[in-house]
Amino acid sequence: MRYKPLGRTGLFVSELCLGTMTFGGQGMFARIGDLQQADADALVKASIDAGVNFIDTANVYSEGLSEQITGQAIRNLGLDRDALVIATKVMGPMGAGPNDRGTSRKHILTQARESLKRLGTDYIDLYQIHGWDPAVPIEETLAALDTLVRAGDVRYVGVSNWAAWQIAKALGISERRDLARFQSVQAYYTLAGRDLEREIGPMVASEGLGLMVWSPLAGGFLSGKYRNGGEGRRAGFAFPPVDGPRGDKVLDAMAPIAEAHGRSMAQIALAWLLQRPEVTSVIVGAKRPDQLADNLAAVDVVLSADEVAALDAASALPPEYPGWMIERQGEYRKGGAITAPPSGR
Repeated sequence: MRYKPLGRTGLFVSELCLGTMTFGGQGMFARIGDLQQADADALVKASIDAGVNFIDTANVYSEGLSEQITGQAIRNLGLDRDALVIATKVMGPMGAGPNDRGTSRKHILTQARESLKRLGTDYIDLYQIHGWDPAVPIEETLAALDTLVRAGDVRYVGVSNWAAWQIAKALGISERRDLARFQSVQAYYTLAGRDLEREIGPMVASEGLGLMVWSPLAGGFLSGKYRNGGEGRRAGFAFPPVDGPRGDKVLDAMAPIAEAHGRSMAQIALAWLLQRPEVTSVIVGAKRPDQLADNLAAVDVVLSADEVAALDAASALPPEYPGWMIERQGEYRKGGAITAPPSGR
């Protein structure tokens, strides 16, 4: 297991992060998993034994039960809290009232207190805004997060599922007002969905943010178990969405590589992400110990340059404006050498 700094901080996190969406089985998250305490304890222990020091949860996962089970697992296993990096999130509905959701100061401060209680800890290492709230000014959200950092309840703050321009705007506000800045972005990124590379990826690299990847197997699609009409969770809950023809092309490219390495398809998908320079940590979740063990073993897979190139080609995004124009107009300026541009540019 390797460890990387999270954004522009001195906090080092494992390249694989244990996701806890499968803990609890309440509400809509019952479709994802319904692990109770004993099974969750076993997954946490296996992760820690493999070198994982990073655990990600959210207040909305199973209506708070995921946080509660996660915190109890840490205590049951006698783990050193300070050796762990615990991340959680806020934004989704936690009650029926109009102020029981969103990224207002009221909701953020209330839910931070409740998350601390459920986790049974004195502080949250990484507190993340779970999504974009069009009803609340960015300034209010950032000021509330800064309050938590200054109080010591939260060490670092991050964001998930925002557009690149929204994150860049938030970073500018934080710098101008001397507020705690986002240090990480949690986003969807897989061989079956590389949309992040258009805007978010370059922004992450430019601004020095850590990138945490959620659903690295595209909801199980990249495990290969849904090929040729295979049944499973995606049959009734196809999330994240995958373009079928493009996805099948990716699976066809993965299969011979997996066979050559004697590895599972899932490990090849994870290894591809782990070799992306912009990726800090990949979140893996599981319902069974064997699934988790398979995912954890991906850290030992090293893809050759030719294998990476083959996967890149099979999963490449179609050209999209303004990307193709930026590349065309800037091509002759690359590398520091200045030459006369070809006519017509």
